Amino acid sequence: MPASLGELAALATALCWTASSTFFTFGARQVGSVVVNRLRLLIAAVLLVVLHVLTLGSALPLDAEPERWLWLGLSGIIGLTFGDAFLFQAYLWIGPRLSMLMMSFVPVISTFLAWATLGEQLTALQWAGVGLTVGGIAAVVLERRNGGAASPHNYRRGLLFGMGAAVGQAVGLVLAKRGLGGDFPALSANVIRMVTAAAAMWAFTVARRQVGATLRRVRAAPRSLRPILGGTIFGPVIGVWLSLISIQWTHIGVASTLMALPPVFLLPIARLVFKESIGWLAVVGTLVAMAGVALLLLS
Repeated sequence: MPASLGELAALATALCWTASSTFFTFGARQVGSVVVNRLRLLIAAVLLVVLHVLTLGSALPLDAEPERWLWLGLSGIIGLTFGDAFLFQAYLWIGPRLSMLMMSFVPVISTFLAWATLGEQLTALQWAGVGLTVGGIAAVVLERRNGGAASPHNYRRGLLFGMGAAVGQAVGLVLAKRGLGGDFPALSANVIRMVTAAAAMWAFTVARRQVGATLRRVRAAPRSLRPILGGTIFGPVIGVWLSLISIQWTHIGVASTLMALPPVFLLPIARLVFKESIGWLAVVGTLVAMAGVALLLLS
């Protein structure tokens, strides 16, 4: 495998997540973010099982060791179920701008967790790349002033939930790398993560007696299924698959930094599709982030 495979997969992941966030935005406008969160995991689990049958000949990787199921299952529940649930709630309480700012801490958190639990260490040049990229992303997010807090009363809780989402994603990445050990197929790992996360999400939905309400929201807005399907294909299916390939072939700190680039990649979409104005701070932040990316690739 080429040394740059992990970094290239991380960049491709960021592009996929940029596309998925755009699709999910359209879907959430029709049925709400909670319904989108539930449907995307269920649809992704079904699509991945079908893909696993077509490519590897079985619906589930039942031959995987119980230890892999444990680490990958926990990774799915913590990162995809709880982490994303925290993020969607943060969107409601403090808006997308501050929520994404909190998520820019993921590379730093994941780097320290990978160092403490997996013994991964970055070089000085890689640390410089992480710092530049995270700083550039933060500048881009701070410049976008639209989408303020939905409820000032819940501002502190929103910040806590945003940080909880960042910690959930970072912990999910570290657990996933532990479960991926060796040459275990990233597709099989994604199936385990997604099936476990979907099962946890829908068990929670059943426990709260919200299955009927979820289905009614979808029936009332059937056109929402198209953007949700598009977002699911680019996000939980292809995007998460690529993210697992990335952490399998490079340091988690490097991978998570490159995967945090969607706020930068979303700038042209925000300008052309959502007609938002782009200020000088966003332009400078983009240049700084791209300089950090160049450092990470060169290192």
